[in-house]
Amino acid sequence: MFTKVLVAEDYEIANQGIIKVLKDTVGIPQIEEAKYCDDAYLKFRKAHQDMAPFELLITDLSFKEDHKVQTRTSGIELIRDIRNIQADIKVIVYSQEDRPDKINMLFDKYNINGYVCKGQDAIKELTNCIDGVYQEKTMLPKVLTDSSTANQMVLLDDLDMILLEELAKGFTKKEIRLKLKEQKITPNSESSIDKKVSKLFDDFKAKNTTHLVAIVKDLGLL
Repeated sequence: MFTKVLVAEDYEIANQGIIKVLKDTVGIPQIEEAKYCDDAYLKFRKAHQDMAPFELLITDLSFKEDHKVQTRTSGIELIRDIRNIQADIKVIVYSQEDRPDKINMLFDKYNINGYVCKGQDAIKELTNCIDGVYQEKTMLPKVLTDSSTANQMVLLDDLDMILLEELAKGFTKKEIRLKLKEQKITPNSESSIDKKVSKLFDDFKAKNTTHLVAIVKDLGLL
């Protein structure tokens, strides 16, 4: 089992609940906690520099604002920066977020190892998740394994991501088409790009480009 775990959670009751599970149920001997992402990152860096790295990060996604200016204000930023230094650290997200698209993005884009939605059975699910991740399993939450919600998820390919990134930069579809042609990225015809962008609007139920960009940024896709 894991021997050294870092917990990033700003809600005191949830924080203590996680630590109690880690100590009493899972039996992890070394646990450090942080209420803010920057504090968690500093503890991670110190452990890494001391050649005594954490094996598992358990983090929330959202953190309340502090009187101090925080460099990292979300669990996504914390995961990104930690993984840039220690790519093999295991990551479990423990959050109230239950939107399938956003959770799926965390697995696809940030390669998290497990996800637990806070709720009635969260403690039991967290224990199972930790055990599964230790056994090198990818632990998906019910919201992703349930067929009714899985069928509603938006699946994006590389061209979709390029279009979203370029739209977010303020480029028009015509300008994007020219850039795709210059970079020899296909398909790059006017009709194919129109169809792709229209589908993105439909998938995310966006009213206009500004609304679309705001939605995908909120989901953490950009």
